[in-house]
Amino acid sequence: MKPFTLPQLPYAYDALEPFIDKNTMTIHHQRHHQAYVDNLNAALEQTNETNPDLDSLLQRVSEYSPAVRNNGGGHYNHSLFWEILSPQPKLNPEGKLHDAIISTFASLEDFKAEMKKAGLGQFGSGWVWLSVKFNGSLMISSTPNQDNPMMDVLSVNRGFPILGIDVWEHAYYLAYQNKRADYLDSFWSVLDWAAVEKKYDEALLKIR
Repeated sequence: MKPFTLPQLPYAYDALEPFIDKNTMTIHHQRHHQAYVDNLNAALEQTNETNPDLDSLLQRVSEYSPAVRNNGGGHYNHSLFWEILSPQPKLNPEGKLHDAIISTFASLEDFKAEMKKAGLGQFGSGWVWLSVKFNGSLMISSTPNQDNPMMDVLSVNRGFPILGIDVWEHAYYLAYQNKRADYLDSFWSVLDWAAVEKKYDEALLKIR
């Protein structure tokens, strides 16, 4: 089996300051994400998988052990998270994604408010998502731990994630302590909408 590897960040650990600090980024990437990769590889050694595709694994994760679910989700979720952040982000969506957000949530500010509400409402560790549902529409949802909307263990709110906010305490506690709301507000200053637009286009292709 070809093992999964930790993706390199496309920016320095201090590049997202002051919104996400260097110490948090370093620990988050080198320790937390690396652990998910290592544990996923170890869990897959106990299966018959020879060349696993991560998206496919998660879409049928009910067939695997909790270790594959937790660590596969952790690897996927964090990989997406790093990709949509940037020290020089495009701060507003355009084109098809902009139109879909306005159509679904009335305004960009209303969308951000709903994401914040979902983030504050997620009890304990988890993620908040903007996803493309299998019918092509947008939805906001939250998941516990390292679950995500692609997983077939979910009975509702299934789809392809295009934007995810990590609300585990390890993502923000060093700088924000218990002020999750402040972290959620700061997130938009480093979200690269160009990356989210690309993921939106990719998701639409998957459901055709």
